Amino acid sequence: MLYYLFTYLYDNYGLPGAGVFRYISFRMALAVITSLIVTTVYGRRLIDYLRFKQVGETVRNLGLEGQMQKAGTPTMGGLIIILGILVPTLLFAKLDNIYIIMMLITTVWLGAIGFLDDYIKIFRKNKEGLAGRFKIIGQVGLAVIIGIIMYSNKNITIQQEVKLPVQYDAKINYRVKAGKPVLFQDVPSHKTTLPFYKDNEFDYGKVLKFIGPGYENYTLMVFMVFVIIIITAISNGANITDGIDGLATGTSAIIGITLAVLAYVSGNYIFSDYLNIMYIPNTGELVIFAGAFVGACVGFLWYNAYPAQVFMGDTGSLTIGGIIAVFAILIRKELMLPLLCGVFLVENVSVMMQVGWFKITKRKYGEGRRIFLMSPIHHHYQKKGFHEAKIVTRFWILGIMLAILTIVTLKLR
Repeated sequence: MLYYLFTYLYDNYGLPGAGVFRYISFRMALAVITSLIVTTVYGRRLIDYLRFKQVGETVRNLGLEGQMQKAGTPTMGGLIIILGILVPTLLFAKLDNIYIIMMLITTVWLGAIGFLDDYIKIFRKNKEGLAGRFKIIGQVGLAVIIGIIMYSNKNITIQQEVKLPVQYDAKINYRVKAGKPVLFQDVPSHKTTLPFYKDNEFDYGKVLKFIGPGYENYTLMVFMVFVIIIITAISNGANITDGIDGLATGTSAIIGITLAVLAYVSGNYIFSDYLNIMYIPNTGELVIFAGAFVGACVGFLWYNAYPAQVFMGDTGSLTIGGIIAVFAILIRKELMLPLLCGVFLVENVSVMMQVGWFKITKRKYGEGRRIFLMSPIHHHYQKKGFHEAKIVTRFWILGIMLAILTIVTLKLR
């Protein structure tokens, strides 16, 4: 909103300094600062309100050190994160940008699902919360919306080099590359970024090429399958990771910073040309959203770091996981998420391994056996005697290493 106001004042009245709102870097900085203010200042008030309403965490005794002391800690703190994301985005981003619109839809959609889950747990006294199938239906519904928009919206394109002759009414962009004039065209595409692969590009449209002529007709189906898997996996991964103070929040902030860098270089033709990566017009605006996301996570961490004064609940964990997944899909870096979100992946896999091995051994030996002392894996280390603050710090370090490797893969092909 403020972007449009100051742009109008600059264009029509020449208001000194108003032109700075045209710069993405400036608006991103404002988004980060505003998000930090919202989450730290108003977050405190929301925590007090949740405590007043006795919206506290119900804790099962799993034999973990310090676990029972957390009983009654206010939950549903994900509302702080959502507020810290929405307010700066609405203030400083271009609200007619299709990518920003999709991120706002994602935030509200998954925030509503998580809020409903927490509401059922707390106010309806149902420890199971929203049935798992309804969570999955909600995540799949979002994936379908994102997939269809990505596939059909004319404003979602990539820019690629073209050679003469071209269609007479085709819109052509001209610029100098390596000292030579080059023609570029914005075109709809089913390509995405694939690390460690030639040209770092992968085309969903060619997945079913082996079935012969007409395989292009199934491109939407292939893309939709990938989108559904990615959104549900990352969203649930963040939910599982949110098991000890500050782990999911800090890890998400690291991932958010990395996605902001990837969005900036992908949406800037100078940097994308220099790095020889896919240039995606208009995605640079997502940097403002990413700044708000990182600011919200860091601001929430002020209260969520050990010993936590508030938990995000599913309201926050499902939302931040879905945001990360959709954001990566929009900048066509979703196939880099297994590396970037390695912490989430390990947490997810540890649960799958534990449950799977328990069932197999129970059928075979009549008694279930375990791979880990407890899953998810952060609880395994708690059982081994590590303090949760040390576990969180080491997982953050691992997340930083994976973030650096993710950025490096842009040049590894």
